[in-house]
Amino acid sequence: MKHLIAPSVLAANFANLEKDFELVNNSEADWFHVDVMDGVFVPNISFGFPLVKAMKKLAQKPLDVHLMIVQPERYIEQFREAGADVITVHYEACPHLHRVIQQIKETGAKAGVALNPHTPVSALEAVIEEIDLVCLMSVNPGFGGQKFIYHTINKIKKLRELITVRNASTLIEIDGGVGLQNAEKILQAGANVLVAGSSVFKSENPKETISKLKKIGEQTWYA
Repeated sequence: MKHLIAPSVLAANFANLEKDFELVNNSEADWFHVDVMDGVFVPNISFGFPLVKAMKKLAQKPLDVHLMIVQPERYIEQFREAGADVITVHYEACPHLHRVIQQIKETGAKAGVALNPHTPVSALEAVIEEIDLVCLMSVNPGFGGQKFIYHTINKIKKLRELITVRNASTLIEIDGGVGLQNAEKILQAGANVLVAGSSVFKSENPKETISKLKKIGEQTWYA
């Protein structure tokens, strides 16, 4: 399968969101990546159900909703109703992770699990066959525009090995500091989905940047 590009809405222009959504709709991007932050799990606050619902009306591509919140199980159904196609929760926020994964799947959404930079991929050994996507945080979550943590490359390789050994179909998504300068290394390590925020929306030509990210390493991705 060809790797996917998911521009991060957090880096878009909220004074003219419709324009940025139109840009992504007309680009080679595959998903919209939507970060939901509660100011508790991470030191920042973003948006909730009403804005996700508004985004769904503007989006012609799936919404990849990343819940950086405590007790995400309380809100799964509401985010699905608001328009989330992929719902990702944090391993660190879910003491009953397997139950939450099943809860997400029961809504009809794809289920993702995110790992903070310090959390080893071995934490997912018990559930890897159950999840559709693993989001590896390659920055400390909470703010856009941070530098990529290069230890993530080793984590991608370990996770790819785990997925292969278990014969799972789980996608590997990389979130944080992703751009043209490191996308090829990330894909070569075994990633499938690139979340790109500042590197897309802050570039001179976002549509062209998305196209370049899509074309990078065309022989490096995994099925």
